[in-house]
Amino acid sequence: MIDKTELERVINEALEGTKMYLVTLKVSKDNIIDVALDSDEDITIDDCVAVNDAVLAAFDRDKGEDYELTVGSYGITSPLLLPRQYRKNVGYEVEVLTADGRKLKGVLADADDEGFVLSMSVKKTLEGKKRPELVEEQERFNYSDIKQTKNIIKI
Repeated sequence: MIDKTELERVINEALEGTKMYLVTLKVSKDNIIDVALDSDEDITIDDCVAVNDAVLAAFDRDKGEDYELTVGSYGITSPLLLPRQYRKNVGYEVEVLTADGRKLKGVLADADDEGFVLSMSVKKTLEGKKRPELVEEQERFNYSDIKQTKNIIKI
């Protein structure tokens, strides 16, 4: 089986000096390797090919184990996993599923290495008012308190 630690090292080395970063790396027991990359900018097919070529050069199929390799960009509809992805998406609308089961929608207002701030429109009855009004509220979350965060795509 392919050494996942060595594979991760090779991929990260290939990404040095670029704005790309590794999001997920999966290696099955059948040596099926799936690499998902993200970037602070766009990822091109050529970017994925360059990482693919680096892996092929480091893990020669003729001299070692055979494997299947897929290198691609992390999908826009996939959940955010890394703090860097949260920072990249500040200002965009997201849907958050908390560990305690709450499903929230709002704008990602801020993000750092420990967590993020979600700005939400909430209906509240204000003092002196008869009807509830929409009020902007912000709530801070630690990444450990979140099951999933996904971008909301509007067409």
